[in-house]
Amino acid sequence: MGTKNSPRTILSFRQAWATVADKLASRGNVTELGSELLPLHAVRGRVLAEDIAADRDYPPFNRATRDGYALRSADTARTPVILECVGEARAGAPYPGDLRDRRGCCVRIMTGAPVPDGADAVVMIEHTRAEGQSVEIQQPVPANHNIVLRGSEARAGTPVLRRGRRLGAGEIGLLASVGQARVRVSRQPVVAIIATGDEVVPVDRIPQWFQIRNSNAFVLAAAVQSAGGVPRVLDIAPDEERALEQSISEGLQGDLLVLSGGVSVGKYDLVERVLERFQAQFFFDRVAIRPGQPLVFGRVQDKFFFGLPGNPVSTFVTCTLFVRPAIGLLQGGDFEPPVFLRARLGRAMRHHSGLTMFMPARVENTGGEPVVNLVAWQGSGDLVGLAAANCFLVAYPEQEELAEGAWVDVMKISEISD
Repeated sequence: MGTKNSPRTILSFRQAWATVADKLASRGNVTELGSELLPLHAVRGRVLAEDIAADRDYPPFNRATRDGYALRSADTARTPVILECVGEARAGAPYPGDLRDRRGCCVRIMTGAPVPDGADAVVMIEHTRAEGQSVEIQQPVPANHNIVLRGSEARAGTPVLRRGRRLGAGEIGLLASVGQARVRVSRQPVVAIIATGDEVVPVDRIPQWFQIRNSNAFVLAAAVQSAGGVPRVLDIAPDEERALEQSISEGLQGDLLVLSGGVSVGKYDLVERVLERFQAQFFFDRVAIRPGQPLVFGRVQDKFFFGLPGNPVSTFVTCTLFVRPAIGLLQGGDFEPPVFLRARLGRAMRHHSGLTMFMPARVENTGGEPVVNLVAWQGSGDLVGLAAANCFLVAYPEQEELAEGAWVDVMKISEISD
């Protein structure tokens, strides 16, 4: 799509996902953004800028997975059998001897301890009976039973984390275990945020009866930050072309531009018109979802931009579906759209919009199963209804009638706000 006057083509949200992923992933943005070396405690939520290899075998020894006795499996071919306990092994204090030539012997061992040389199995303590140094083994134990073998998790020199991986608690634990006290991560993209509209006023101002406070900028800033970006909230842009042009010019100093409002087809919806003055290229300007159908994505002056609808719930949904995954791509990460989970529908419902619907709802554990019900809400401007929800119920165009108890898709709000 070249300009605002081009014929409008409406995409499914999955087609729009593919478009965003294709346009951003083909740019090599991680090179453009650069990287920085940070201490391990400061990299949560960041995107790895280099491959990380194991510095040694993991585990570095044959590791016991149960409390019990380390032994030679051949000694348990016939059970019950009495073995002599000749020592102990625990985490941080391995048994110093060798069972290779000590037929009929075993070693008391604790979970996580190195398995003694010569032993090839661990019998759980529940399957034994001890009297003094004599231990009765009550059932045969196969080789490698209750043991994680050396190098079975990772061999020295092999990659354990690839460039582009977003770093959460598990990844940080792995980095610590392989000795990465400092980690090279992609620089965080600066995301310029512009709320538009004559009706929008700053949060600290008492609005007149026909005005609303600028909640969208704070929603977007929080979402940008949680996705690994640095939000830069600009002044509210009024519905006036010259002022909007100046705001967009300032916003293009960042790495990504996100506008809220002004993207529909009304007289004062000016965003696309003004972007055309910057020679913008439009990839799509409508997506077959509700709320959030008038959604613009494009590129201008070598920067990508999103124009989101101005109703707060629409802004919330479209930011979740498109802006947050785009921020990950800008850092050289994978395209990670929200994960849809499954729940049973608590009450039957109908919809005939012909669009994919994202409706505020609550999912609860009922009788051991996830059950979802819509919350009371009054449309895409209802932040009170949104605050009562913990997910969005997703209803597809072909699902015009959904029966009570039917399995449906839900998009957890925690995916948005974490």
